[in-house]
Amino acid sequence: MKKRKIIGLLLAMTMVVTSFSIAGCGKKGGGSKVQVGIVLPTKDEQRWTQDEKEFTAKLDEAGFTNEVKFSQKDSAVEATNVESLINKQIEVLIICPVDAEAAAASVEKAQDAGIKVISYDRLITNTEAVDYYVTFDSVAVGQMQGQYLVDNAPKDKKNIPLYLYGGADTDNNAFLFFQGAWKALQPKIADGTFKIANSDEAEKVKDKADLNPDNEADRASMDKIIKQVCTAWNDETAKKLAEGHTQSAGADMKGDVCILAPNDDVSRAISDVFHKDSAYKNIVITGQDATTASIKSIIDGTQSMTVFKDTRLLVKDSIDMAKALLDKGTPTTDSTYNNKKKDVPSKQSKIETVTKENYKQALIDSGYYKEDDIK
Repeated sequence: MKKRKIIGLLLAMTMVVTSFSIAGCGKKGGGSKVQVGIVLPTKDEQRWTQDEKEFTAKLDEAGFTNEVKFSQKDSAVEATNVESLINKQIEVLIICPVDAEAAAASVEKAQDAGIKVISYDRLITNTEAVDYYVTFDSVAVGQMQGQYLVDNAPKDKKNIPLYLYGGADTDNNAFLFFQGAWKALQPKIADGTFKIANSDEAEKVKDKADLNPDNEADRASMDKIIKQVCTAWNDETAKKLAEGHTQSAGADMKGDVCILAPNDDVSRAISDVFHKDSAYKNIVITGQDATTASIKSIIDGTQSMTVFKDTRLLVKDSIDMAKALLDKGTPTTDSTYNNKKKDVPSKQSKIETVTKENYKQALIDSGYYKEDDIK
């Protein structure tokens, strides 16, 4: 009799636990299961924390369980993050890789677990395990930067010093940005308007109108250039690199100069170095990401422009893809990008050049920032 009471009590407890488990399934997917996992490069840069907030808000609003993890620019941490999300039985992984090739092993594990993989902003390379890619048109970003330098260089001058800086040589986007910038800059290098100041590797290919990273020989040339002027998307690295360039530059490489800086954080670091040397007069310098710190720099004249990539659009495109995949549908795409193993179906988001003249319209009126954010 006593034994029956114990069994009955255990059954009752099981039913209570089960009922609590069912009651906890408020969002789609339910329980402790996470439907959408997001892995971003670092939480130490404004760009990525903005993306995190947007992802969380929009996925919560859509009713999908989700979790965002940061890799702190460390591929080993990134691998652990992906493993953790796989264990939480995610159905869709949205990942912006720290290192385009190193991330391949992690997404292959995700694919083996039946998870759909969306490469976010940066393309994961050398693997078949990327289902979709959501991006801004990276070639167009570089082309906007290069064209701005062409349009705003001192008029009717020759041999204007041109300083080139690249992103990280582990990031496929760095090659695409450079490809676009080179398209705009090369004709003006070839006709003598610009003289390359800090890369003998770029000087070697100055007569080549197009550098395409999909071409093996071109990629090898670009790799040498980017390694030579690599900022690794890090402001301290960029600062030290720029200090070396300004200290070793002859008088003919000073005066009025143009600087291709790949993003806002490194642009500000490079700009600070050049502006400390009084031998540099008129400095035209690019950027990318429209961070609040760089908008302030654009207003005060120490940065010339930035390429505004509205991450709200990029997040929306990613979530639309994830929704389609969760509903067993086919996401909408408008292009493909080759990752060395396959042509990855892709969706591109709109970009815009932002300067002192149009920042209010582009960033404040659109609701991306509040006016107080950039005071």
